[in-house]
Amino acid sequence: MGTGRLEAFSDGVLAIIITIMVLELKVPHGTDLDSLKPLAPIFLTYGLSFVYVGIYWNNHHHLLHVTQRVTGGVLWANLHLLFWLSLLPFATGWMGENHFAALPSAAYGVVLLMAAIAYYLLQQCIISVEGEGSVLKRAVGTDWKGKLSPLIYVVAIGASFAVSWVALALYVLAAALWLVPDRRIERALNRVDA
Repeated sequence: MGTGRLEAFSDGVLAIIITIMVLELKVPHGTDLDSLKPLAPIFLTYGLSFVYVGIYWNNHHHLLHVTQRVTGGVLWANLHLLFWLSLLPFATGWMGENHFAALPSAAYGVVLLMAAIAYYLLQQCIISVEGEGSVLKRAVGTDWKGKLSPLIYVVAIGASFAVSWVALALYVLAAALWLVPDRRIERALNRVDA
């Protein structure tokens, strides 16, 4: 099976995730700037989560671009990733509505951690199907960002219970690492085409 259906399904799920998150934003009842202040944590959390979904969408696209075959294992690994990403609207809402309280902030980190692990498993599943000589295997290389991100999430989860703003800063830091699209796959494809 090719990747077209898998990518289309995943894109649809990610679009729904973003839609659910934006629908959770409530319109203030006032007309002045003071009526927006209580919504600041909610909007900040939404913005961060929107960036995370965008990062996953972008990297997932690149990942599937170099994938030649989709097996049942790849399908299940992809669903595993989508499961954790589908929990992002809940974690986003809970953390934002509770102004970055410890447990909601930690839960947000757990969702990010599990999504990172699921992405890694999907990547490894594709490599096992494509083989050690695959473009993806060459592109991934040492994958320092893929190894650093889960570590940041674990530290942030712990920090949630000590100083919540530190946890939030770490979530922003992890997103910033991935904000610039991962060019490894594009470079590996260019080497193949050359």
